[in-house]
Amino acid sequence: MIRRLSFFLLLALPAFAQPALPRITAEHQETDARTNETILTGHPRIEYGDILLTADVLHYDPLKQIVVAQGHAILSQGSRRLLADLITYDIADGSYEVGNLRFGDYPFYLRGSSAYGTKDSLLIRDAVATMPEPGGLIPSLHARELSLSSDQKFRAEEAHVGLGRMRPFSFGSFQHNFRDPLISYLSLAAGYRGLLGAFTEIGLRVPAGGGLRLGGDLGIYTKRGVMVGPAADYAGGDDDHRYEGAFRSGYISDHGDRFIDILGRPVRSDRSYVAWEHRQQVGPRLELTGQLNYWSDSEVLRDFRPRAFFPVQQPDNTVEAVYAGDNYFVSAFTRFQPNAYQAVPQRLPEIRFDLVPLALGRGFYERFNASYALLRDNPPDGSPTLTSNRLDAYYAISRPIKPRDWFTFTPMAGGRLTYYADATGGRSTYTRALGEVGFDAELRTSGLYAYKNERWKIDGLRHLFTPRLSYRYIPKADKGAAYIPPIDDRIPYFSTYLQPLGLGDSRNIDELTDTNTLRLSLDNTLQTRDPVYGSRDLVVFNVANDFLFKRQPGQRDVSETHIELGVMPARWLEFGVYQSFAPQTFKLHELNTGITLRDGDAWTLRLSSNFLRDQLEDYLIDGRTRINEVYEAVAHARYDVRSAVFTEQTYGIRQNLRNAWHIEYLVSFYSGQRRENHFGFNLRVEALTF
Repeated sequence: MIRRLSFFLLLALPAFAQPALPRITAEHQETDARTNETILTGHPRIEYGDILLTADVLHYDPLKQIVVAQGHAILSQGSRRLLADLITYDIADGSYEVGNLRFGDYPFYLRGSSAYGTKDSLLIRDAVATMPEPGGLIPSLHARELSLSSDQKFRAEEAHVGLGRMRPFSFGSFQHNFRDPLISYLSLAAGYRGLLGAFTEIGLRVPAGGGLRLGGDLGIYTKRGVMVGPAADYAGGDDDHRYEGAFRSGYISDHGDRFIDILGRPVRSDRSYVAWEHRQQVGPRLELTGQLNYWSDSEVLRDFRPRAFFPVQQPDNTVEAVYAGDNYFVSAFTRFQPNAYQAVPQRLPEIRFDLVPLALGRGFYERFNASYALLRDNPPDGSPTLTSNRLDAYYAISRPIKPRDWFTFTPMAGGRLTYYADATGGRSTYTRALGEVGFDAELRTSGLYAYKNERWKIDGLRHLFTPRLSYRYIPKADKGAAYIPPIDDRIPYFSTYLQPLGLGDSRNIDELTDTNTLRLSLDNTLQTRDPVYGSRDLVVFNVANDFLFKRQPGQRDVSETHIELGVMPARWLEFGVYQSFAPQTFKLHELNTGITLRDGDAWTLRLSSNFLRDQLEDYLIDGRTRINEVYEAVAHARYDVRSAVFTEQTYGIRQNLRNAWHIEYLVSFYSGQRRENHFGFNLRVEALTF
């Protein structure tokens, strides 16, 4: 009787897996002769796979097929826990009623005055949901009725959302995923900055159903005015059809000191910004991405949203669709120019086909890509607008030769054909045909050393040494320069690193130059065994040089030497260096360094420097130290050697409030030629888990 009772009882539990045999224990059991009930007492306990049911008393009525768990009834499965004073099950149809329900599945907690459930759903009356544990400053939802389905979604009727007992946001009907936070984003900031005056900033997003979270951002600045704008986040779909994105905006009628923009023009009083990002997977092969960044002037985010401005100071606006075939990609890419102060080589659009390297037989491989692009360059300084309709195609064939496992030699030959429908220099059209020949060689060597060091957790050493040699010859690559609109030129792609060597990889195809170059690189990696990952890198040391047999004006026969060094002897220590110098004179051109020390989550210290001849030389220090489980101290400083001043200093405290809120108290000092004023104080509150 007792085993049959537990079997039917577990069948009635909604959305729980059901193993074959339950295990029932109790100190006492008896049968009521008048009612024919079986009564289990003395810590009655039912274990059924990962399910555990306990109560003060369990009653079973075989005639009515009713089971009653009474007094401190607890049902657990994994991280999920249901508690009630009384649980009544109807074994015949699997329904049940619960009084004074409490339900937990971290980080969500639910309670209600009563509930009725089946195998597939649960209806809670007078329901309150919180995330995480209940508290005065914890997000909460109250609903007259809350219906929870087996797919972890719920629907709330007459719902109110807020913090603790304060729930100012009302919804007639509220749909939500049980695994998503009640309030997706909440931030509060207050403080003082000389440029803005005293300020308060508020950001809020609340779920609106179907993965959509709506809200807005509000900023009040005593020296500038009020900035306000709607905002949203959204996500949905499954593995092959998923999407996600975010929208931000703001507008202010700025009555403060606005100064000038990046072009030296006065900034207008009507200032605004719009930022949108979107990513979408449409089936297993098609992917869409897009971003929109409209700024009314070049300084609006720097003034009012510096945390968004400094990581990316040049807004980009693109939309791209990529279809992945079995051995090819087809893409459509658009870059446009909504910001009149910004120089952007627009693509309206560029349609491209890329064939991945494909085996032809007898060891040969082919590579092919082709594109059509409508290009436009509308400089903000008033220079003439350039327009170009361009067809471009590249084809190459290669034949890897591998006489040994440790050596590969790959000769190659390729050609690029480019047609310009809007030529300059007195021509209406122009066609350019270029060819290249070259090779890539790679030598792979390794050495093993039986060295061990328990202090540094070194269990043997492996040295991987890979010399690489690449050569490309592209004659007369600069022909037709007088007839080509120079839109995709070298200026937008400024970089201090070595540029792609091959004709097919060059992006500045409107400004190519003769190439007769040999590139030598030496890659070194020192590894040791790792019990988790198999191996880990201790040292990475790479050196590269170009030898120029054909030189442009001002170039030397040997390029600058580029060196990368990374040292990671332990998880608490990292050191990195990048430098480039002229090997003829050893004159340093660029040097970037960084060293990071950490002690678990107790403290972290990073020292770094940046040097670029005649442009930049500064030193930075970033640190944090944990005071206790609630507080940690943080510091950041930047010293400019050329100006001999600390251009930026920030000191403060971070607080973890009830594992739900992240609070920062920061004081900042600025010096030098900066738009920011000399002093700022910030109090920022952000949600940690919702």
